[in-house]
Amino acid sequence: MSLGDLPIFTMMKQRLHWLTERQEVLAQNVANANTPGYEAKDLKELDFGAMVSASGSMLAPVATSPGHIGSPVTGAGFGLGQARGGQIQKSPDFETSPTGNSVVLEDEMVKVAQTQMDYETVSTLYSKSLGLVRMALGSA
Repeated sequence: MSLGDLPIFTMMKQRLHWLTERQEVLAQNVANANTPGYEAKDLKELDFGAMVSASGSMLAPVATSPGHIGSPVTGAGFGLGQARGGQIQKSPDFETSPTGNSVVLEDEMVKVAQTQMDYETVSTLYSKSLGLVRMALGSA
């Protein structure tokens, strides 16, 4: 098993893929800002809880002493492949032009900037985490 196959790295890679796909959808929205009848689209947000639950076997807490506080841990059996990417969904908006176009450029630019910041954050976290694991293994 390579370092990149660890569940946390797999989840970060999936988030990066999702952010890339979202950027493409937002770019299509901006490109069609003047197209009559075009409805703005966005990707359905990834469910991080489902990704964690599907990342492998879950460790259940075991009370070995009567003084331990119980903490039930349950998971939803989603596969990692289901969390990758996202479903394109129409993002309804009250601001639709007379031609039927629902793209608001200001909103799209805010979403593009947020997606860019999220991508930079996750890619930095990925590279730093990978460096820490390599350092811990003594191969850095």
